[in-house]
Amino acid sequence: MFNDECLESFNTLKAKLVFVPVITTPDWGQEFVLMCDVSDYTIGAVLGQRKGRMLHTIYYASKVLNDAQINYATTEKELLEIVYALEKFQSYLVG
Repeated sequence: MFNDECLESFNTLKAKLVFVPVITTPDWGQEFVLMCDVSDYTIGAVLGQRKGRMLHTIYYASKVLNDAQINYATTEKELLEIVYALEKFQSYLVG
């Protein structure tokens, strides 16, 4: 049941996700961190940088798998995810 409390929580979450500190510009003097996740139907990646103990997000990317990719084994999906992330963030990671 989606009531007023749920709507308020959704709007709060939405506002926090687009708030300026969530996504930052890269510091080219720091190392980049690439985090990936795969599910049965989608792949996703986050490019970020650690500043102190905090991870600051620079870029998000995700993709829905096609019919053939959905049938991949888990290991193949993980490798597909890494290739996708490296291609997507190549300009940040290679120079």
